[in-house]
Amino acid sequence: MSEQSQKVELVIITGMSGAGKTVAVQSFEDLGYFCVDNLPPALLPKFLELMKENDQRTPKVAVVMDLRGREFFDTLIDTLVQVGKEDWISEQILFLEADNDVLVSRYKETRRSHPLAPDGLPLEGIKKERELLDELKGRAQIIIDSSDKKPRKLREEILQAFKDQSQHVFSMNVVSFGFKHGVPIDADLVFDVRFLPNPHYVESMRPLTGKDAEVAEYVFKWAETDTFMNKLLDMLSFMLPQYKKEGKRQLVVGVGCTGGQHRSVAIAEKIADYFQSEYDTYVTHREIDKKKG
Repeated sequence: MSEQSQKVELVIITGMSGAGKTVAVQSFEDLGYFCVDNLPPALLPKFLELMKENDQRTPKVAVVMDLRGREFFDTLIDTLVQVGKEDWISEQILFLEADNDVLVSRYKETRRSHPLAPDGLPLEGIKKERELLDELKGRAQIIIDSSDKKPRKLREEILQAFKDQSQHVFSMNVVSFGFKHGVPIDADLVFDVRFLPNPHYVESMRPLTGKDAEVAEYVFKWAETDTFMNKLLDMLSFMLPQYKKEGKRQLVVGVGCTGGQHRSVAIAEKIADYFQSEYDTYVTHREIDKKKG
């Protein structure tokens, strides 16, 4: 990817009021993120639009969204759905949590009122806030409980979680195999291609493998193969970034035919070739060297 086409790393910092969002945004500033505090969720799409139009795109952005902007907060979930559709953004949610008694103690120390209970007890506001943030917490990729953490410890944990994010490698290993020899036990996804025409029954191709041009041409000349590959590559193009976003570092994709010599080998090679420009991609042909019976 060129520098201009690289994805922007967007971190949305949210969570319980008093759980450490100020420490968090300071930590992201130290990591070189462009930080925006208390951005109303309704303004996030416009903010991102301006970033996209900027020739000097900022590669790492962190925004704080909390109930200080509660009149806009109901729009946050819808906004996150919109952001998830943008292919130039890689977004994560950092949710900061703390126990009720710890939050109450912090409010007493600072003599602040809770934004959801400005005239009432802090605990009342804390309970309301938990209910409002329940769905958002479920969408968060990283949850940090600051109950027993001093600011310095919280900062260290955030720095450890997010430093050098862009250097984290996501790899895909495509494994061809034969079902008669068993399914790979370490496969995350398995695709069965035994429904495709089998080169094994063409005598001249029987001693060859899917890595030979003659076999590959035979496998891919059929309309059903073309339809299958279009659907498979489209599905994987959607799924791989989701696995990466959730923190997975390797995905093993199994492609199986009867003996693991022809169809699965050709298709595994095609999958790896398709994604090699985006991810570290490896191909393993488990059965290709097995002696035929």
